[in-house]
Amino acid sequence: TEKTDVYAFGVVALELISGRKNSDVKLEDERKYLLEWAWNLHEKRQEVELIDDELSEFNMKEVKRIIGIALLCTQSSFSLRPPMSKVVAMLSGDLEVSDVSSKPGYLSDWSFDDTSRSSFSVTGTSASYSTSFVTPKESDFKPMLGVKINEGR
Repeated sequence: TEKTDVYAFGVVALELISGRKNSDVKLEDERKYLLEWAWNLHEKRQEVELIDDELSEFNMKEVKRIIGIALLCTQSSFSLRPPMSKVVAMLSGDLEVSDVSSKPGYLSDWSFDDTSRSSFSVTGTSASYSTSFVTPKESDFKPMLGVKINEGR
């Protein structure tokens, strides 16, 4: 859908500016998930820390504009995401970038009850293994772009 494409655009924009993937489990906890890290930096008004060290020349005003647009594009509610026509207008400077006041969807849509557990038992020559996974509290909620974001990487 168009709003899903807008969300994906926001994620890709942050990946381009930061020079990294959406998630990287090798990084320290506060930087592991790109959207979470970007939001935390935005709240502290330290968005410049998001910029890839490999970028030698850039316009700071334009980079901050793109980060703001990316955070708007990744809002949890479809209705809070701008249509692509407005994204283009904001990128070109024809439209001001709105203030972002809520966390990206990745951070605020999920609320978990941690019920994960596993067990392993061996009896004679047979073994059994069972695992339970963490599930969202809202049973009808489906993650946005769960598979699509990881395709092609």
